[in-house]
Formats: sequence, structure tokens, C-alpha cells
Amino acid sequence: MRSPVTGILALLLLLLLLIIGYSSVFTVQQTEQALVVRFGAPVQVVTDPGLHFKVPFTDAVIPIDKRILDLENPAQEVIASDQKRLVVDAFARYRIKNALQFYQSVGSIQAANLQLTTLLNSALRRVLGEVTLIQVVRDQREALMARIRDQLDHEAGNYGIQVVDVRIRRADLPEQNSQAVYQRMKTERQREAAEFRAQGNQKAQEIRSNADRESTVIVAEANSKAEQIRGEGDAERNRLFAEAYGQDPDFFAFYRSMTAYENGFKSNDTRFLLRPDSDFFRFFGGASGKPSAAPALPAAPAKP
Repeated sequence: MRSPVTGILALLLLLLLLIIGYSSVFTVQQTEQALVVRFGAPVQVVTDPGLHFKVPFTDAVIPIDKRILDLENPAQEVIASDQKRLVVDAFARYRIKNALQFYQSVGSIQAANLQLTTLLNSALRRVLGEVTLIQVVRDQREALMARIRDQLDHEAGNYGIQVVDVRIRRADLPEQNSQAVYQRMKTERQREAAEFRAQGNQKAQEIRSNADRESTVIVAEANSKAEQIRGEGDAERNRLFAEAYGQDPDFFAFYRSMTAYENGFKSNDTRFLLRPDSDFFRFFGGASGKPSAAPALPAAPAKP
């Protein structure tokens, strides 16, 4: 029969084995790589994900990210080769390609970001200081970003870091310069607009003057033509009246009187202040228009 002391010892031994076994293994995630150090000295770098073994109690495992990491760089003021000041906002993407070198040189991602920020600012000033504003903003932007990436990658290689990409998010003039340029552009546009308005008003005035002159000429020619036609019509009318009067003077006199009656009696008021025996009413007494013979007066009686 076993004593209680033997059971306790067995339990302690089993517990010790579990602790040793647990301390002898470690897990590497798919997004990580692990650096195994023994008393601070590097032993091995594990890049394969899964379960791995180490010496218990003496070896320590330092996980290091192997994904692509972001480096956000604060906006920096850079002077281009044409002495134009630029505010450049850039960012970088990098990965840790040598975990041992990374651990020995910078030790952590935070320290690596600080070091890379300094290197990125230096690369920006070197590359952008060799070109003009137009080349940075428009002509050679892609090529300049590639040059900055290559220089940063070359310098970051000393820290076990590979720079994947560098992008210039924004490259603008400083705020005060932008306001001055904007005001100058606004003034220039206003000047051009005023010039266009003046030219338009001048052109409109010319067109309006030409139209007025042409309309005056057309109206004058039309009036002249109308007066000519009216004169020809009056002449023809007078000729016809003369011929009619020569053929039948009595009928012509009758026609003119009828026309006068028509023009005189076409209003609602038919009152005339004329003598009844006026020549105007001669056709009222007879169709011939001749006054009738006055009745004979009786002879006066003889005086005694």
C-alpha cells in the first residue's frame, strides 16, 4: 500500500513535467515570425507557422510581425530646386525581412517607425530638392516616388527592413503661398472677364449701330418707294378722273357728289351748317343736279 507521501511526490512530478513541457513549446502565428533568444543572445529565427520547441526556462521567444506595416509621415516643408516651398505629405509601406538584424538594430516596431520617419524625410528633401515644382506636382511624380522608395529601401536595409512602397499623398504650396497664388489667379480672371465684357459691349454697340443704320436706310428706301408708288397712283387716278370727266361731265359731277355724301354722312351725327340751296345739296332736289325754276311771282297792283 502506497503512502500519501508517494502520491504527493508523483503529483508534483507530473506537475513539474507539465510545466517543463509547456515551457518547451511555443506557437508561431501565420502573420508572425519568432526570434528565440537565450539569456539575451539570439539562438534562431523561426518563420514557419505552427508549434515549435525550445529549451525551457532559458530560451525566450520574441514575436515579430511579418506583415506589410504602415508608416504615416507628418507633412514636411521641402524646398524644390526652383526655390519653391512645398508642403509634402507622404507615407510608406514596409516589412521586416530579417528579424535578427531588426531586433539587434532597432528592437521594436515603434523604434523602427521613428528611424524610418527620419530616413524618409531625408530622402524626400534630397530627391525633391533636385527637381522643380512642376516636376513634383505634374511631370515626374511617379518617377520621384520610385527614387525615394529606392533610397529609403537602401538605407532601411541596415535595419533588416524592406521598403515596399512610398507614396506622396499631397504636394502643395504652403497656405500663405496658396492664398497669394489664388488671389493672383482671381485677379487675372477678373481682368480677363472685364476685358471680355468690354469687347462684348463694343461688339454689341457696333452690331446695334449697324442695325440702326441699316433699318434707317431700309425705312427711308421703303418710304421713298411708297411715295413714288403713291404719286404714280395719284397720277393714274387723276388721269382716269380726267378721262371720265371728259367723257361725261354730268355723271362725273354726280359721282363726286355721291362720294362726298358718303364721306359726310358715315358718322352718327348728320348735321351740317350749310344753306339749303348750297351747291352741296344740289342733287337732293333732282337727279340732274340743276336747281328747279323758281315760281312766278304775282304782278304788283297798279298804283292809282
